[in-house]
Amino acid sequence: MEVDEDGWPPASVESLWAVDLGDGTVRLDNTPWFVRGVASDDIIRVDIDNEGVRWAGETVEAAEHCTIRLIVLKDSGSAAARQSVLETFHRLGTTGEGIEQFRMVALDVPPDADLPQIRKLLEHGEAEGWWHWEEGCVTTAWRATATA
Repeated sequence: MEVDEDGWPPASVESLWAVDLGDGTVRLDNTPWFVRGVASDDIIRVDIDNEGVRWAGETVEAAEHCTIRLIVLKDSGSAAARQSVLETFHRLGTTGEGIEQFRMVALDVPPDADLPQIRKLLEHGEAEGWWHWEEGCVTTAWRATATA
């Protein structure tokens, strides 16, 4: 992973859960915290090193999910604040989880989620100072909500 001028992300490698499809590919089975350009359910080609570790290669098939990440600012990113964020976005069709160390929430946004409302809430929450957010992996449908 490339680290930006602010030292983000704070990891050079990220391990992800995946289901081995038996043909040199895997299906991602969780939402990436730091890796950009992939999302849950994407099919990824893998290379296996001499220790049996699978290393991600190219995306073979994108699942049309989005990965959106938030740094929760409200209540200093407390567990309660992160859980509130997760529950709020869950009502709009997302899943996700929080991580205390970075005050983060990673959202998996499936294609049938309410994309316009999710974007509206993300922008509103940022304007209110509740969080900062970034697009880890987005789709054409997601990009279309920016102009809607």
